[in-house]
Amino acid sequence: MKVTITGGARSGKSSFAERWIMKHAKAALYIATGQAFDEEMAERIALHRRQREQSGFAWTTVEEPLRLAEKLTELGDELRASGAEAAGTNQQGTEKAGSSATAVVLVDCLTLWLSNMLLEQGERPDAAEVMEREIGRLAAAAEAFPGTLVMVTNEVGDGIVPEYPLGRLYRDLAGRLNRRMAAISEQVFLVTAGIPIELKSREYRL
Repeated sequence: MKVTITGGARSGKSSFAERWIMKHAKAALYIATGQAFDEEMAERIALHRRQREQSGFAWTTVEEPLRLAEKLTELGDELRASGAEAAGTNQQGTEKAGSSATAVVLVDCLTLWLSNMLLEQGERPDAAEVMEREIGRLAAAAEAFPGTLVMVTNEVGDGIVPEYPLGRLYRDLAGRLNRRMAAISEQVFLVTAGIPIELKSREYRL
């Protein structure tokens, strides 16, 4: 099962993602994409880790700021090799027997991964094309993952148009990334002011 959870900054999307998993599983792997570029960010990362440790839930945390597609592929291969793809949660979100930490994965968050990857491109003139390919690789890896995958992302296109070209490119790529992940997800939640609304079941189809 694939779940995408989106919303604005401090909307409550990450805490909702954690609660969703804690309701449907007994353990999960937490893939953190944030990088501690400064002391304030390092403190945030440490705080979030402590909060997970104190939750009483069996979280295993790994940091993967760049190689997210590769990590999901590796985890998927491990699940298939162990015959554990039936573990985790079913399409209705209820837990199956034999759940393991790597059968249920939370990625937080996709737009931080996107920012990390975009900054890696530096001044490359083909950065947009490279990032489109990377988004495609990530979407394919997420879709192929045989367990339960919950992905947190940000809505960044609801405000003003960014002043600088890099900001506009990031905004556009984030929108495309979110659309790709929503398309492969059985459930898509929009979280606003701490209130989650499931969108996929309300989708209007032409």
